[in-house]
Amino acid sequence: MLKDRIFMGFVYVFFVLFTLACVYPFWYLLINSISANNLSALRQINLFPREIHLQNYIEILRLPGLSQAATISLARTVIGTAFTVLASGFLGFMFTQQKMWGRSFWYRAVVITMYFNAGLLPIFMTMRTLGLTNSFWVYILPAVVQPFNIILVKTYIESLPPSLQEAAEIDGAGIITIFFRVILPISTPILATVAIFAAVGQWSAFQDTLLFITDQGLWSLQFLLFTYLNQAASLAALIQQTGVGGAGAIAAAMQQTPLSVQMTISVIVTLPILMVYPFLQRFFVKGIMIGSVKG
Repeated sequence: MLKDRIFMGFVYVFFVLFTLACVYPFWYLLINSISANNLSALRQINLFPREIHLQNYIEILRLPGLSQAATISLARTVIGTAFTVLASGFLGFMFTQQKMWGRSFWYRAVVITMYFNAGLLPIFMTMRTLGLTNSFWVYILPAVVQPFNIILVKTYIESLPPSLQEAAEIDGAGIITIFFRVILPISTPILATVAIFAAVGQWSAFQDTLLFITDQGLWSLQFLLFTYLNQAASLAALIQQTGVGGAGAIAAAMQQTPLSVQMTISVIVTLPILMVYPFLQRFFVKGIMIGSVKG
């Protein structure tokens, strides 16, 4: 019918415009980071790059401490994601077990932390008492138990046929065996969803470095680039002194500006996680949809 076609036309137009609105900020960062810096500083780069060059990235990647910080961020993302996925999977599974002692109490105790916490000062004192300040493990251990992720896994597991666990129990399997050999292999969609949340959180985090870390050798990439971002003007001047030489239009196009530093740093921070997300996106959709409806 004509009305249906008109309606679907509006739907497609809406989603196309919505997609463009979501994509454009990332596109704007990218084209300004690879375009002539003098044109970018004058806000003349809006839709397409002009006088493309990669000197911004070369100069930013030469900054001191960047490789060490990138290693720390990569390590915390990989290790932290693995720990969070495993803990979320196991706790979500255990909270579905009727025979677990104090199941309702422990589940409510975990969930209530989504709404209340002790505050910044008690958290800092706890981390210091546990010896986690100025330690790599301050990035990992506090983020292992995530209530929202546990709820997602619990809801997903409750949607699975109970006969799977019952058959394993008849064969003499214990809780650990059932989790690793029965539940874990068929929970890939929801665990991939949890992995996305955990990886994005770990990769993007910088506040924990600000609060708990004074050793520059343990600074994360995001915190290091955050400090560079706040010092963009002085950093641009420093790069100009030690960076590209030459004269004329080429030197002007490659001469660092505060805006070029900010754009390049933003792309460096954002690009890695954007490259990982498409590979897990299909699991993300499936995990959310299956875990959202029971019966």
